Amino acid sequence: MTKVIPIAADTSRINPDNKCDFCEGSKCCTYITQHIDTPRSKADFEMLLWQVSHENIRIYQDEDGWFLLIDAACEHLQPDGRCGIYETRPPICREYSNDYCEFDAPAENGFKRYFPDYDSLLAYCRKRFRKWGY
Repeated sequence: MTKVIPIAADTSRINPDNKCDFCEGSKCCTYITQHIDTPRSKADFEMLLWQVSHENIRIYQDEDGWFLLIDAACEHLQPDGRCGIYETRPPICREYSNDYCEFDAPAENGFKRYFPDYDSLLAYCRKRFRKWGY
């Protein structure tokens, strides 16, 4: 069974308690982010180029710093978009607040810099470092 998403949902009736019922694709459960040290040197950016060269890895910077974004759906995400271990889910899931989440606006809207692939990061490196070398 899949979630039925009303095409013209009455957004005045959506609140944090029922918002997940309206979320198509359970976006918050399809990726993880990992904070990384702010890259400063060519060596730092060479490491990021290596990382973003791997499948399902992206990099972004927002007001909280630099992050790896790893596209990987939670193994407990059910076909209907609900959590298969909801009652015993990890603390990080319990503490997650959907007060303002991807349902409200794509996370990408808050990115200062976004590198979805090797080429985009390489272009940035070539602008940042006068002598990139390759």
